[in-house]
Amino acid sequence: MRTLGIDTSNYTTSAAVFDGREGCHAGRLLEVRPGELGLRQSDALFQHIKALPGRFAQLSQEGWLEGICAVGASTRPRAVEGSYMPCFLAGESQGRTLAATLGVPFFACSHQQGHIAAAAWSAGRLNLLDKPMLAWHLSGGTTELLLVEPEGVNVKATLLGGTSDISAGQLIDRTGVLLGLAFPAGKGIDQLAKEGKDSQFAVKLNHFTFSLSGMENKVKAMAAQGENPADIARFVLLTVAHVVRRTTLAALEQYPGLPVLCSGGVASNSLLRQVMEPLGAVFAQPQYSTDNAMGTAILAWRAAREGAVS
Repeated sequence: MRTLGIDTSNYTTSAAVFDGREGCHAGRLLEVRPGELGLRQSDALFQHIKALPGRFAQLSQEGWLEGICAVGASTRPRAVEGSYMPCFLAGESQGRTLAATLGVPFFACSHQQGHIAAAAWSAGRLNLLDKPMLAWHLSGGTTELLLVEPEGVNVKATLLGGTSDISAGQLIDRTGVLLGLAFPAGKGIDQLAKEGKDSQFAVKLNHFTFSLSGMENKVKAMAAQGENPADIARFVLLTVAHVVRRTTLAALEQYPGLPVLCSGGVASNSLLRQVMEPLGAVFAQPQYSTDNAMGTAILAWRAAREGAVS
């Protein structure tokens, strides 16, 4: 039994197939002009529509599009009221069309739920979806600490904390562009930071919430003073890693014994992993930390198995 998943986030076009044990993912970053910090939604939507046929062709060439029994797509950023982003219309519309053409059910989930499922599966811990856990969604648009609980074949994510302003991914991307790196800058900053010296800033933590906008001002000041780019990169990543660690420890005092899962593109960062793994945190494999459709395919498979696809 195979299911097809589609995810069209703000910066990645992706499709994946899951068979209950293994899967295949085909993804492609959208094009952002050098020096720019993102895309307008209309531009992202246009690029997704152009790129999706190529993702399906890649899966077909590798023999994964045979025997599809259900199609899933992420239709919104989060599974909360008012969560909406036009770029997800590309994946949802093609997903519904493919499901109708194939005569199979369609399953909708959120981008965030897909991240959580992909992270758990790629870490070899798909069973985490069937019990309560703490989960970080760390990405270009989101830095949230969540209480995740089973909800049928899917999961329910309740916001506990995270940033009150810019996300960790935004801070990293803006730092990277400031230092002349390509956008999105996560991989570039991670590599550059390996050459830097250790330093960090103790971000103020209010219960489970913190602010990173002041860090952006510090980075701009460091760059203006001519500090070593590698030192700036390491300063940013260590600061993010340690405030995530401190927030996690605070949450574990209130929710003792819960496993901790880290998902989202920022979770692929090597310094964050070094800081968090001693706490027992579970991380997705790097290729499934970034935006991908594997989690959507996994959730569609779980729904199809239980006959819960609508």
